[in-house]
Amino acid sequence: MATTDGSTFESPGWEHFRDAMPVAEKWAYFDHAAVAPLSGPAGDVLARWSGDMVENGAVNWSDWNRSFGRLRRRGEQLLNASPGEVAVIRNTTEGINIVAMGFPWRSGDNVVTLDNEFPTNRFPWMNLSREGVETRFVQTHNGRVDLNELDDALDERTRILAVSWVGYDTGWRNDVKALAEIAHRHAAYFLLDAIQGLGVFPIDVKQTGVDFLAADGHKWMLGPEGTGLFFLREEHLDLLHPVGIGWNSVNNAADFSAQEMTLKQTAARYEGGSYHLGGVAALDASLGLLQSFSVDRIANRLLDLTDKLCRRLEGIGAHVVSCRDGERRSGIVAFDLPGADPLAAKRGCLGRGVILNARSGHLRISPHAYTNEDDIERLFEALADCRSD
Repeated sequence: MATTDGSTFESPGWEHFRDAMPVAEKWAYFDHAAVAPLSGPAGDVLARWSGDMVENGAVNWSDWNRSFGRLRRRGEQLLNASPGEVAVIRNTTEGINIVAMGFPWRSGDNVVTLDNEFPTNRFPWMNLSREGVETRFVQTHNGRVDLNELDDALDERTRILAVSWVGYDTGWRNDVKALAEIAHRHAAYFLLDAIQGLGVFPIDVKQTGVDFLAADGHKWMLGPEGTGLFFLREEHLDLLHPVGIGWNSVNNAADFSAQEMTLKQTAARYEGGSYHLGGVAALDASLGLLQSFSVDRIANRLLDLTDKLCRRLEGIGAHVVSCRDGERRSGIVAFDLPGADPLAAKRGCLGRGVILNARSGHLRISPHAYTNEDDIERLFEALADCRSD
């Protein structure tokens, strides 16, 4: 079967990707929207780092620390960001809190977000109530976002519009440029929680007008938990009061006896303390794998896979909850399977070597570009068994 980029589901290129994912030897893995398996390159790097630390301690620390610069450059390439606009962070929560805790709020300000956001993009804003900042939740409709309703929720006191690129529950993929235009029309800033799209869908922060972006790497980027990317537009660097400041935030980071605090004039000022250097190097390795196939090709492949899965699901009488219209599609498919309880079906599939999830009362599958026909057959065999249990 041909795909939109001209290859087939079994093309040698995608089998090479599959060879780089050891998880495929045991599992049919359809849960990349939760915690993805590590890529082979990431696992190899972590093993080398661990072995080096066991055998040598910090002797080669400087060599591993160079992975910071490599990962930042990968992030800049991935986002089409300018040099200095990307920092390494530990998770999406940290990135959002850099903005939430550093923004110059005034009592009476408000933040607008969606009612179905993951807690990471809700609680940091709600925590600002002590500053007199209101959090406004715009209602979604089965995961879908009405841009007119969103526009109506912003007013002259709105400071930030904070929305996820892809909804974690049903996979609605937002029009990032349209969201940024709404925010800017109201003289507000736009923050994008990009964790459910970064690595498998292309994004250009210059062209779309994103002001801030955060995502960690343990989902679609196939990296370890605890390492991610933060973007802020260069002109906003001094807008935020710096938080999480430490020894690594200053220009003279290697001089521990220095008394002056001269902050780095890049986003790297937020890399305040010590990091898991093995994790940083591992995410860099996984992004190298993804970029070797190009994010555009991966996006086409992923949409072809999810389209195929939706057709198969409808063929067995399942109800696909996710929107599958054009650019609103993503790598997430939520569905209801008549006669099957979602949590029971999740457990049943696990026992049959198939990993999927349940969110908001629906079953949820999220393949990746290395998923193949064998995985799909295993999935549908497992679903059939679950219905008959």
